Amino acid sequence: MQLSSSFVPLWSAPEDAGEGYWLVFSGRDLLVLNGPEPVLPSGEAAPVRIDRARCIGTLDGKPCWAAYGVEVEVGAEAGAAGKHEWLGLRALFERLPEAHVALAGRALQVLDFERLHRFCGVCGGRMESSDMGRGRACANCGEVVYPRIAPAMMVLVTRRVEGRHELLLARGPRFQTGMYSALAGFVEPGESLEDCVRRETREEVGVEVGPLHYFGSQNWPFPHSLMVAFVAEWTGGKIVCQEDEIEDARWFALDALPLLPTSLSIARRLIDSTVEELSRRQG
Repeated sequence: MQLSSSFVPLWSAPEDAGEGYWLVFSGRDLLVLNGPEPVLPSGEAAPVRIDRARCIGTLDGKPCWAAYGVEVEVGAEAGAAGKHEWLGLRALFERLPEAHVALAGRALQVLDFERLHRFCGVCGGRMESSDMGRGRACANCGEVVYPRIAPAMMVLVTRRVEGRHELLLARGPRFQTGMYSALAGFVEPGESLEDCVRRETREEVGVEVGPLHYFGSQNWPFPHSLMVAFVAEWTGGKIVCQEDEIEDARWFALDALPLLPTSLSIARRLIDSTVEELSRRQG
């Protein structure tokens, strides 16, 4: 998911803030307007009681408000008319514009940060907005915290067998039936991205890889990750799946790929780009 180039991040509302986009959450579900395709409420605030709201930036010059709403009021006022619905972000992939999904991801992470840092982890004092709203500071001991992003690596392993390129794809227990993707895992304390790639590849499927080639990165709000993707060539080892982590892993020919992740994910872009490049070489 990529934020639009016309998005300007802010930590407080512009002076001329008027009608704009409302990203209203109940838990981790987003309020959308029903129709042939769901859309974000814009103009006046969504018809719910807002618990708290803050501006997170502007999109096409319009302010974007992240807010927590109260679900029961949607059910009583809007739900009966069928105009609004609470949906999880994953359910909105490829149904909302990519920039709006990315915007919702930013909004949810900002709201989660404030929700989880109402009190100081050092002394238990009340936390308040700090550094123009970017952080939270303890009114008692002065401890300051900022939103934490969890770096995670992703790697697509390739090999060439009898002149034909293949991709190593795996599936986890929680994947949609039949879907496979690139390998992924979180970076541990004191570990570089490169170290993480090699460790996770070895642990998850038992193979070794050569030099890493950077592909790109993507914010991933589940709950607050930054996915960093690489391509690497297999150098040895047979596939041995890690128990409880990998349900199945295998080599796939470029023209016989399984069900793949959504096109909004960096995993799909990584796979599509690599297939295109290897197909040119193979052809």
